[in-house]
Amino acid sequence: MRRLALALLLLGATAEARESSFALMSPETQAMQREDSANPGMLWVEEGRALWDSAGCAGCHGDVAGMRGVAARYPAFDAAPIDLAGRIAQCQEARQHRTPFPRESEEALALAAVIGLQSRGIPVNPPDDPRLAPALARGEALYRERRGQLDLSCAQCHDANAGRHLAGSPIPEAHPTGYPLYRLEWQGMGSLQRRLRNCMTGVRSEPYAYGAPEYVAIELFLMRRAAGMAVETPAVRP
Repeated sequence: MRRLALALLLLGATAEARESSFALMSPETQAMQREDSANPGMLWVEEGRALWDSAGCAGCHGDVAGMRGVAARYPAFDAAPIDLAGRIAQCQEARQHRTPFPRESEEALALAAVIGLQSRGIPVNPPDDPRLAPALARGEALYRERRGQLDLSCAQCHDANAGRHLAGSPIPEAHPTGYPLYRLEWQGMGSLQRRLRNCMTGVRSEPYAYGAPEYVAIELFLMRRAAGMAVETPAVRP
């Protein structure tokens, strides 16, 4: 925990000083997220609740409520750094001996959403695991690396210009506290990897394939950067 405290000190922010992109949303969008009956993401949560039983998750883990706090601790280390979606797929393949739901499929997003909901309101709590250090460093490097034809980095938007506007849209601080989330632009749920791919294509850069270790490394850095902030899954964004 001493290493985590030092990392947060070096990042120069406390949970109170940082701001979820929820604060930049319109009152209408905020109201959708606040009220479960109005939050479209809850449709995926309910599908995930049904899948939890029908796909056999309950046989090992019991009620999905037992997943409280799990989403706040990913990415984590297994044989390599792994995100929550990767863990779900690994469990299906290695323990259920079935073909995992494809990344970004309705089923995969639904299971991630219902597991994420169990941690709603819990502070992000990245594992203090030294085996994650290389991936954490790689994630930070990727976050700060200029890329694409526009020669822009994540940090240039989400650190240097957070709170300003780009093409009329507010620029958030890029804390991934609400994924998977419902995006009005998508008219559906999406993972953090989908959002990262959108950003990469936006700067005219070739995105990585879903499930690439680069995405896990970036998420690891972003979650470490968001440590102490509350999980919001399923969030709603424009």
